[in-house]
Amino acid sequence: MSKVIGILAVSAVMLIASTPALSETQVVILGTGTPVPDHTRAGAGVAIVYESQAYIFDVGGGVVQRAIEASSRLGISALFPTNIQHVFITHLHSDHMLDLVELVWTLWWRRTSQISVWGPAGLEAAAKGMYEMMNADIKIRSSSSPGSSPVVNPGFYQIIPTEIEEGTIFTNGNITIEAFTVPHGNISPAFGYRITTPDKVVVISGDTSYSEKLVEMAKGADVLVHEVISNEGVSELSEDWQLYHSRSHTVTNELARVATEARPDLLVLYHAIFYGAPVETVLTEVQSLYDGEVVLANDLDVF
Repeated sequence: MSKVIGILAVSAVMLIASTPALSETQVVILGTGTPVPDHTRAGAGVAIVYESQAYIFDVGGGVVQRAIEASSRLGISALFPTNIQHVFITHLHSDHMLDLVELVWTLWWRRTSQISVWGPAGLEAAAKGMYEMMNADIKIRSSSSPGSSPVVNPGFYQIIPTEIEEGTIFTNGNITIEAFTVPHGNISPAFGYRITTPDKVVVISGDTSYSEKLVEMAKGADVLVHEVISNEGVSELSEDWQLYHSRSHTVTNELARVATEARPDLLVLYHAIFYGAPVETVLTEVQSLYDGEVVLANDLDVF
């Protein structure tokens, strides 16, 4: 009997040793800002890092510098710009895509592959606009004249754009990414994303007002990264601006409703709009109505 137990124990140890450990999924907040300039907050950007690959959701102004910081200060090499191969855009507002051109053009001549970008209709036209804007750079770096920069990988400034609709848009081994539409004023389509890995389910709202679809996609998620606007801050605005924000963004009491219905393990607030109120009001207002775990993200927070 003892011999059998010993054999089973050895077999178990061998099985554990031969089974590769699952990579831990990291959620890296690259930018928590809005269209309002803030030296402490880059534009919107969230990275999901899994199995040494980075999946970037939005690239607002300053996100590339944050990615460089994350690669050097936090040791997340997948976030160095030339290592980034996958980008997903929620919608085509400037504060969610201004750094796309910087990401694509950072050392493009040293890339080993093109960047694939998924996003709403209009993405292909935006790509053509980038090429036109940077045409002088392309010509200079692609020149073979004496004294010009040697080009290792010409043409890698070109992205591979995919204009998406709702549904599963990407699978790569153990990671699956689903897109779903969200209501963001007159911006249509605007998307949120649900990312599933073996150890995490992460949902990113993008910009949205209260959305039953988002609640459905976020139910039971490990992390819900959601935009927010302070009720105190918006209440001081004119009626026109209050109407705009009610149709385009999620006020704190409505976000508390989202979280209460979806019950994520962790609610992360980003893209915080607070106007004249202290930024902390977005956190305290949600906490007053929601009893789950919630944090106000800063750039370069890792979950």
